[in-house]
Amino acid sequence: MLSGKNILIGITGGIAAYKSAHLVREFIKAGANVKCIQTPASKSFITPLTLSTLSKNEVFSEFITDEENPRWNDHVTLGLWADLFIIAPATANTLAKMSHGICDNLLMATYLSAKCPIYFAPAMDLDMYKHPSTAGNLNKLASFKNTVILPESGELASGLVGLGRMAEPENIFNFIIADLNSKLPLQHHSVLITAGPTYEAIDPVRFIGNRSSGKMGVELAFNLANKGAKVNLILGPSNISVLHNNITVSNVESAKEMYSKAMEFFSHSTIAIAAAAVADYTPKFVSSKKIKKEEGTPVIELIKTNDVLADMGAAKTNQFLVGFALETNNEIENAKSKLQRKNLDLIVLNSLNDKGAGFQCDTNKITILTKSNKKLSFELKSKQDVAEDIVNTILTEINA
Repeated sequence: MLSGKNILIGITGGIAAYKSAHLVREFIKAGANVKCIQTPASKSFITPLTLSTLSKNEVFSEFITDEENPRWNDHVTLGLWADLFIIAPATANTLAKMSHGICDNLLMATYLSAKCPIYFAPAMDLDMYKHPSTAGNLNKLASFKNTVILPESGELASGLVGLGRMAEPENIFNFIIADLNSKLPLQHHSVLITAGPTYEAIDPVRFIGNRSSGKMGVELAFNLANKGAKVNLILGPSNISVLHNNITVSNVESAKEMYSKAMEFFSHSTIAIAAAAVADYTPKFVSSKKIKKEEGTPVIELIKTNDVLADMGAAKTNQFLVGFALETNNEIENAKSKLQRKNLDLIVLNSLNDKGAGFQCDTNKITILTKSNKKLSFELKSKQDVAEDIVNTILTEINA
């Protein structure tokens, strides 16, 4: 979920600042890019060198760095860079500044400029935490849609025991993951995707196949998984590596194997996307030995394969079913016909007449037709961006 995300961690001047090093490590282990902003006071508790070593990035503290060769640290750019901003520890002093817009250091200037979700983990002595002014500041920050990670009870720097201790780094990390998951639009959905080609055996060496790479289906799987869905990806022969906590991959080879797996998962899926290029025909007889040319020119009799998309359409109860159509002529008419015949909710049309679309490309150009008679045309884009367009359309239709 956090892989490749930009995480900004703000550290303020409290004894709990030492825990920030562990928090940086949690996000780095999750594959995030991490930058740190320290208030001047926080450097008495943890050094910039520690945080820069762990984050592998420069640590920011002052508006101007290096008096001999002055360089401006742009708080606006920092705020826009971040996908998430976590202030931990957030002292009583910083909470007051945040709630009243007091901008007297780089961290506060960045906070006021940030557009991303903001989390903060209070850390202070128990009487400070219980003071009405602190409660008022917490309520005000909640009204700003900032999210508090509540402190824990334990031994405090004063020697007292009670509420006010900053949450442990792993608890902060897990809280943020859980909160992000709860806001994902597809977190309660189970999605079936077929992708890639099928290989129909002629003998142990040869097969009938097609040029599908599986890239489009895999990009759809990643996009849906990143939006919280649990994805069952049925992948035909492909070199693409798929690693994601929300994606389970079933590798298959033939149309028969793909059909069997698809029908197994379909009944407990809420969304099904048939992006695979499944063979329409397969050899009736498969030689158990390699066919030698000395044996003469073989005659290969073909039989139809099971139509996985049509059978999913026939078995559909409340699933949202998506198909693909790769056409060379009468594209719109053929896609509309397939949409109706196979009882689909949405169909994605590719035309081989469009340069950069179709098999073995990193780009695609699509038109989406829906059961509700919408026609949406898109420019040539990367398959990653095309996946975003398709998934957004699915979300719109599901929530309509």
